[in-house]
Amino acid sequence: MNLSRILEEGAGKTIEFRELMDENGFKTVSAFSNTTGGALFCGVSIKGDVIGFDCSHKPTLSIAHKIMNKMGINPSFNCFEWDGKKILRIDVKKSPNPISYNGKYYKRVGNITTGISGEELREFFLRGSNWDGITNDFSLDEIDVESVKRFTKRAVSRGRLAVDSDCDILDILQKLNLWVDGKLTNAALVLFGKDPQKYFTNALVRVIRFKEEVSVSDRRITGNLFRQAEEAEEAIKNILNVKFEIKGKLTREEIWDYPLEAIREALINSIVHRDYFKHGIQTQIKIFDDQLWFYNPGELFGGLTIEKLQEPHPSSTRNPLIAEMFFKAGLVEVHGSGIPKIIKSLMDAGLPEPDFKEEFAGFSVYLKKNMYNKEYLMNLGLNHSQIQAVSFMQENGSLIMSDFLRISPGITERTLRRYLADLVDKRLIKAIGEKKGRRYELL
Repeated sequence: MNLSRILEEGAGKTIEFRELMDENGFKTVSAFSNTTGGALFCGVSIKGDVIGFDCSHKPTLSIAHKIMNKMGINPSFNCFEWDGKKILRIDVKKSPNPISYNGKYYKRVGNITTGISGEELREFFLRGSNWDGITNDFSLDEIDVESVKRFTKRAVSRGRLAVDSDCDILDILQKLNLWVDGKLTNAALVLFGKDPQKYFTNALVRVIRFKEEVSVSDRRITGNLFRQAEEAEEAIKNILNVKFEIKGKLTREEIWDYPLEAIREALINSIVHRDYFKHGIQTQIKIFDDQLWFYNPGELFGGLTIEKLQEPHPSSTRNPLIAEMFFKAGLVEVHGSGIPKIIKSLMDAGLPEPDFKEEFAGFSVYLKKNMYNKEYLMNLGLNHSQIQAVSFMQENGSLIMSDFLRISPGITERTLRRYLADLVDKRLIKAIGEKKGRRYELL
């Protein structure tokens, strides 16, 4: 080692001088690990003047323990003397995995240690890590033990997890790959954390109700992901309409605006498959009078397209740990089956097929209400003749005035034209062609 030359050249991408091993020094250790490695000299001023450092066993061991406990790495330490003063050299190797300090990630740019954030952080992790598998400096105290126990009971009862009834929480987390090398993964915290939003502020679900394109309520559902799935479904159901049909003497069937199976699948997909690197936006469900919109940040993953998504396709997820825990809990039956289930349940209910779109740097599912059922049309204030006209268009594709006169005997053509104009104004139908040969179709 040519220290004279190092002191003369000064700090750089792989060299740092610290008078004391303070917080900035530990950030630099993270930065070296995430860049190309480097050496940190404690007891040297920023100008390269040797001022000395206490290299005795206790302070050196304290630094080593803090680096190990906070970052999970083991740099090498070397204490040597220069001009009668002690210097502590800490050599850090480039890590194959991202290394954080106090939950934040750093890199080395020239002789500066700087944070990694935003889209750059996402790209940084995508080089070889899934967001949910990244380990962090979370305390085990952050985990809600009761949530883990409830999950374990469900998973065991479904035959998807084999653990002893007296198994320790830490053992369960290790078995689930949520505790790795002495650290909790991001998945562990969002799945079982007491307050995941303390660290991941936008890992939540918003349920927003709209009336005539104006937001009238906006509920933000926090807590762990299992709680979000449960409470978001209830929030949606509290807004939708439900009616009851009697099946036999003792059976009452609930008929919702949309089949609950489709709602659950779309909701769980939006939670499980969202891109959690996109920390500036949440999973959102918007409820309109005529449709539900489920949106999650993050486009389709693993080479999937909208077309391939609606066909049999292999399972591919950006959050494999989260997806696996939802499967073990029985909230997902077969990986990759969610979209076909949504389509089938809507078709069975006589509703339009859903729309799938990649938009706003994310993925959307649109569930559409059958606006043409008799009950809904009556609630809009339509009269009997107007409802007949809509039903005729449903069955035949279009309607002309001679059809309307035939199915509405005793009503003048002038009155029927007024009825049709009202349906156009209500944006239920559209008029095509000139007045003489005009036909009407559902909008």
